[in-house]
Amino acid sequence: MTQQASPSAEPDLAGVRNFRDVGGLPTADGRRTRYGRLFRSGHLAHATESDTAFFHSLGLHTIFDFRNAADQELEGPDVELTGVRNVNIPLSDPADGAEFWMMVRDGNLDQLREILDDGKAAARMTASYRRMIKDRTAEHSRVLHALAEDSVPALMHCAAGKDRAGLSIAVTLLAVGVEPDAIRADYVKSNDPHRRYRVRRSSASPEAMNDEVMRLLAPLFDARAEYLDAAFATIEETWGTTDAYLERGLRVTPGVREALRERLTE
Repeated sequence: MTQQASPSAEPDLAGVRNFRDVGGLPTADGRRTRYGRLFRSGHLAHATESDTAFFHSLGLHTIFDFRNAADQELEGPDVELTGVRNVNIPLSDPADGAEFWMMVRDGNLDQLREILDDGKAAARMTASYRRMIKDRTAEHSRVLHALAEDSVPALMHCAAGKDRAGLSIAVTLLAVGVEPDAIRADYVKSNDPHRRYRVRRSSASPEAMNDEVMRLLAPLFDARAEYLDAAFATIEETWGTTDAYLERGLRVTPGVREALRERLTE
């Protein structure tokens, strides 16, 4: 098993966006997350041969794919990594927003203004993060219990590696006591130009990706701290504290949290 003791230069992956090792983040009790134990990225459907060789070098036990069936139909299944378990846990419903995302992909400028302008796009993202916290407790619980039992080193991904994977990573980091500011700092790294999801629009016309279209789409593809903060606020509003969220919402016992700390921190 390959394990990194310290951060190395990030690989120059050709077909996978937004990859990083979630190591080196400080916890409230003075520990840090281990390198080589937990990774995040965008989907692996377009991984090249060299990308695949890199992922093999990580010694992965499990890949958590949070895409739904519609995502997988659009992008394709992940490349197969020999000896690595692939666990699909959809964090959005197949029909959730299908019409909306079709409009994002195919809609003209007037249609995009109607559904995205005047703060509507950012509000949709905020609502989505709140919904994933409240409605996906069973899925997040399953991930944490798997990590505590046998599933590391692990890679979490969705389509862009920003929202569903980003929130699952954030929940995992909360469980091992990582400082919220450090979780935010990792989250917003998805805004780095070399990490950002490549926006797809069906039309090949120049107007399909002009400045106004990109302005309208930006809130959907940004990793904004306000989205993650909405998730954190939902935890407080619904359960009162992070501890109560983990114990009552996710059924994560103190023993499971300790197992997570042993596996993911040092």
